[in-house]
Amino acid sequence: MSENLRSQVITQGVQRSPNRAMLRAVGFQDEDFIKPIVGVANGYSTITPCNMGINQLALRAEASIKHAGGMPQLFGTITISDGISMGTEGMKYSLVSREVIADSIETACTGQSMDGVLAIGGCDKNMPGAMIAIARMNIPAIFVYGGTIKPGHHDGRDLTVVSSFEAVGQHSAGRIDDKELLEVERKACPGAGSCGGMFTANTMSSAFEALGMSLPYSSTMAAEDAEKADSTEKSAFVLVEAIRKQILPSQIITRKSIENALSVVMAVGGSTNAVLHFLAIAHTAGVKLNLDDFETIRARVPVLCDLKPSGRYVATDLHKAGGIPQVMKMLLVHDLLHGDALTITGETIAEVLADIPDEPSPNQDVIRPWNNPMYPQGHLAILRGNLATEGAVAKITGVKLPKITGNARVFESEESCLDAILAHKINAGDVIVVRYEGPKGGPGMREMLAPTSAIIGAGLADSVGLITDGRFSGGTYGMVVGHVAPEAAVGGAIALVEEGDTITIDAHARLLQLNVSDEELARRRANWQPRPPRYTKGVLGKYAKLVSSSSLGALTDLDLF
Repeated sequence: MSENLRSQVITQGVQRSPNRAMLRAVGFQDEDFIKPIVGVANGYSTITPCNMGINQLALRAEASIKHAGGMPQLFGTITISDGISMGTEGMKYSLVSREVIADSIETACTGQSMDGVLAIGGCDKNMPGAMIAIARMNIPAIFVYGGTIKPGHHDGRDLTVVSSFEAVGQHSAGRIDDKELLEVERKACPGAGSCGGMFTANTMSSAFEALGMSLPYSSTMAAEDAEKADSTEKSAFVLVEAIRKQILPSQIITRKSIENALSVVMAVGGSTNAVLHFLAIAHTAGVKLNLDDFETIRARVPVLCDLKPSGRYVATDLHKAGGIPQVMKMLLVHDLLHGDALTITGETIAEVLADIPDEPSPNQDVIRPWNNPMYPQGHLAILRGNLATEGAVAKITGVKLPKITGNARVFESEESCLDAILAHKINAGDVIVVRYEGPKGGPGMREMLAPTSAIIGAGLADSVGLITDGRFSGGTYGMVVGHVAPEAAVGGAIALVEEGDTITIDAHARLLQLNVSDEELARRRANWQPRPPRYTKGVLGKYAKLVSSSSLGALTDLDLF
């Protein structure tokens, strides 16, 4: 129970706090004032299939909390659908929504003196937004993932939302006709749940399971399956017990648990967005983490899972093959997890995984055996060079040409880049530069799924590079480098690139280099002028003024004073 209310409870009933009158109106009886008040942060929305099934989970959690001896208080928080806003001005609000979600959960829970919170989310920013709030408040908490979408099917192959984006590029290149494009669009997303590959939502849900803040197996369940609701009910019981035992996020979100989460991200081939989000979560939790730590983990953790976007399978296939517990057990056996890290259940990671086999079943090929991984090292690399002195992030596995030096094709926005690709103005050997799309410059650091999918659809994935101070969707793959920092809006070197310059992307050397002399760069920098902000009011205006570099997690409360 909250300290504020606890101090006001007089068990003999002689005195009554005026606060209690308000609580009676929402259902509190005399005996309820000694129970813990448990928030249910409900990310329900019909804006996106990722979140449209969440309300039933929230109601199940609400009933379970009450049955477990708590007093649930249901409140809403927002979501932005990355898939729907992708390629539009609306995508600028996506990363911003992470901060809005964090602020709203903190505001409701702290403003109403809640003793714990069960957060339910689906789309990409729901997870990190909730976890940032949980780390800020440090009250007992658990995260419940709304679940993944089941794959669509067409012409003997599984489809995801990325299939639709890639089909646009194929259509533009004349590789498919109108009828095929429409069929892919109709069948790509068959129902409720978050995008089905190991894209950002499934990456973050998997990472939170490894972090110890979600229950085992919960991160890869399908949204529409009964086990998802059952897991939500169990999560509510676990949370109420954690409140009684005062198991706090600060005991769970530690350097060890974050390393566990990042090891799982590498093993499953997760999204580049995990880098940005875990930098933010770690900072909020008071855990030291920087870009070099991702390189350390990448060097020692193999990619074990054959998952989309670059692989063959989706999250529901991973679930059937043993889910995240199977992946974690393999890492634990090979000393790549901290088995003594605590989980929300009160058990350690080693205890949670005790009965999981050391190797995956031979009757599946989603999770590869230890001696035959997809790749011997992780896929998320930190590139540096004169174009990214603070660092940049790339997926380096699965590309046929890990090094490219090509002529720069410079675009000041995502839209102008996409127009050029669809108009067949990009050629093999080019290195596309999309700038002024960073946290401040966009603002909001849009994802570039439309251009990268168009490149793939046009058959140029293995011959064209793309760099940006924006982000990439978890569905992106190919020779692409994002999160380039410093960004163009603050005078980073990406702002100084000129059409026809040559740029080298070298995945193995982890190099991002503009091939001009230091003297020429200095001359260009002296002539560079910052652009006026695109937004001066509203949420985007505030965000652009407050947000930190992507190399620090793009936080809005970093060093405010």
